[in-house]
Parts: sequence; C-alpha cells; structure tokens
Amino acid sequence: MTSTDQTLPEGIQAQNRTIVVDELARVEGEGALDVKVEDGVITNIKFRIVEPPRFFEALLRGRMYSDAPDVTARICGICPIAYMLGAINAMEDAFDIVPPAQIKRLRRLIYCGEWIESHVLHSAMLHAPDFLGLADAFLIAKVNPDLVKTALRLKKLGNTILEVVGGRAVHPVNLKVGGFYRTPRKADVKALEGELEWAIGASVELLEAFAGFDYPDFEQDYLCVSMRHPDEYAIQEGNLVSSRGLDIRVADFPKHFYEEHVEHSNALHGRTREGEPYLVGPIARYNNNYEQLSPYAKEMAEKVGLPRVVRNPYQSILVRMVETLYVCEEALAIVREYEEPAAPSVPVDIHAGAGAGAGVTEAPRGICWHHYSLNDAGRILNATIVPPTAQNQPQIEDDLRGVVQGNLDLDDEALKWRCEQTIRNYDPCISCATHFLKLRIDRG
Repeated sequence: MTSTDQTLPEGIQAQNRTIVVDELARVEGEGALDVKVEDGVITNIKFRIVEPPRFFEALLRGRMYSDAPDVTARICGICPIAYMLGAINAMEDAFDIVPPAQIKRLRRLIYCGEWIESHVLHSAMLHAPDFLGLADAFLIAKVNPDLVKTALRLKKLGNTILEVVGGRAVHPVNLKVGGFYRTPRKADVKALEGELEWAIGASVELLEAFAGFDYPDFEQDYLCVSMRHPDEYAIQEGNLVSSRGLDIRVADFPKHFYEEHVEHSNALHGRTREGEPYLVGPIARYNNNYEQLSPYAKEMAEKVGLPRVVRNPYQSILVRMVETLYVCEEALAIVREYEEPAAPSVPVDIHAGAGAGAGVTEAPRGICWHHYSLNDAGRILNATIVPPTAQNQPQIEDDLRGVVQGNLDLDDEALKWRCEQTIRNYDPCISCATHFLKLRIDRG
C-alpha cells in the first residue's frame, strides 16, 4: 500500500509524506524499512527484521554432537547444506577428524547443487523481475517463457543433486559428522552427467540475458569477507579472508567480528571489531577469489562486462550466474571422476577434552559460521551460529542510505521499487520464513 499526505507540483521534491509498503514478495522472510528525510537529508534509516527469534542455538544445548547437522538444517529450506556442513565442520574440528578426499569431493558436489538451486531461484524468479519492471516471474513467463523454463530446469538439477547425494532435496538426511550415512551409487551419480553438460550452456544463456538489464548507477567500496582455499574456489572449507588483507583461522572469527543486538531488529547485526559493516556473499567471494574461478567462468564474466572487482551491488545477479556456471562445471568434473568410497564415513572418537570446535562454509548468501562447546560425553554445552544475512544487515542499511539519498527525486512508487530492489541484491534470508516488507518514508 502506498499513501501520500500531500501532492506537490510536478518537478518539485515531495516533502511531509509517508510511504507504506505492506508486502514484498520475492525475499525469504519478514522485514520492514523505515526512512526519515529532513530537509533533503536522511536522518534515520532502519531495515527491520521483525520475525520472532527461533531459538535454534538454545534448542541444541544438551543434545549430542551428532544431532547438530540435522537440527541446524531446519533453519533454512533453501540452504540446509550450509547449516549441516557448518555444524559438521565444527564437530570435526572438535574431534580432530580429517575426512578423506572422496568424502570432501562428495560434500562439494552436494554444495554445488545447493548453489545451483538457490542462485537460480533468486536470480531468475525473485530478482530479475526488478530489472524488467515486472511484479513476478509469472509475468516473465508470459513475455519470455523459454527463460523461465530454462531457470526451472536448472533449479530442478540442483534439487536432483541434493537428492542423489543427500537423500532428499529439502532438509537432506544423508550427511553426518565424519562423512555420510550411505555413499551414493556410482550409477546414480553418473546419471547426472548429461544434465550438467546441458546446464553449463544454460547458465551462460541466463547470464547473457541478465547482462542486458539496465543497472542502476550506484557503487560502494565494500569490505569483502569470504572464505579462501589455496587450491579451489572456496565453498565448504578454507580460511577466512577480507579484501583488506585479513587472513585468519576459522576459529578466530570472534576476534575480528562481533554481533550486536539493535532495537529495531530481531536479527543480530554483524560488524568488524572496528565497528564497520562488511559484505559477505557472491560479490565478496568473486572479489576475493576471482583468480580461482574456472577459465570459462572468467571469460564469460569478462564478456558480460563484469569488472575484476565488482562495486555495484545490483550486479550481484550477474555474479550469481557466473558462480552458477562455475559450480555446474565443478559438479560435472566431480561426477565424471566419481568412484564409490571404500567407507561412507570415518569413525568419531568422542574423547575427553574435545572442548570446542568452529566451522564455516560459504552459503549461497555468504559465510555461515558455527561454534560449539562440548562436554566429555559429546553433548553440546553451547552453540553459536552466525548466518550471512545477520552479517549483511548493516551493509544493507548502508546501501539503502546511499541509494535513497541519491534518488530523492524519484516519486514514492519508484523509490519504493528501488529500495526493494536494493534489498534483494542480497537475497536476504530473513529467518527463512514469511514474505513481506513494510516501508515507511517520512520526508517531513
């Protein structure tokens, strides 16, 4: 809903008006935005996450270490692998477990599936309508049905990879600390090969289609934080790095970053210890680890005009498709080399003094950090999970401040649209639940 308490002559910037947007589809979760403008200057901007707390960390206390992957998977139906592998990495850190290479490659394969289904869902179905002036993907299907069919087939492929490796597409059940309950049969994995060969071309098709969008002129000098691995584009293992030279162990995350509770949000806000907002997610990964993309992914990024360092947040839709292309190539390579491991997992030695462990992976939306304290019997004493949207929330507000300040000449509907588009740059997972945004702009 949009309401205006004053009508001003054409060409004159509106004052003393309030805009209320009751619904924003195309994000995961429930949030709101308040903007106050005085004398042409934004004096207050709050991106509010209003969903009630879900208490997953409290739910984990007292449970066995082995429960953590399956419990945390329920945090998100779109990126459950991020939570499962974050918990698994932390437990394996606590118990000094190093899985064999074949297990690591299977984990990477299922994570490729999650990136494919999540990136394509967001880019083609949720974010692309913003650039086309359309309300949703159903309207895209009317003008370009082939694009939507391609996107749906790609997303289905991502879900199929989750089913083959993880047992089912939503909240997979086959991952455990030390490996898998059962490794997939070679024939089932090899059956993915043909569809992955098609998916590489399909990813390029969507990337080139999105490259034709008109991108708003806005840039930020982001502090990009991501994982980095010496041998591959980091997804499920590696250190933590920043675009300003930070390179730390996963366990040292709290020494450099913290979360704070702000009055207007039920999600904690992540900041550096110096108080700065920072960016996690596709652009951060791309900027920090560009050299480790495949030659073809880099070639296509250059062809569609992506710079070596991306500063325009609206280009996140292109970066997501470059990453989709990359993981389709990566998944195909893993499928072609796959041989069934001798054992589905390595044993877990619950020894006294295991103490604590930290783990992190690159969820589609950015780093997802876990830390668990354990007693001598392997029961969880304390759990801390730092999801990507909480880390990005201060940066989202910083982007909104710049976008609103630079577009005060837009009418209310156009400015509302631009604000929603800006939030969707982040594919925010607002506790992975309901779907609306309330926006109020007070210009008086």
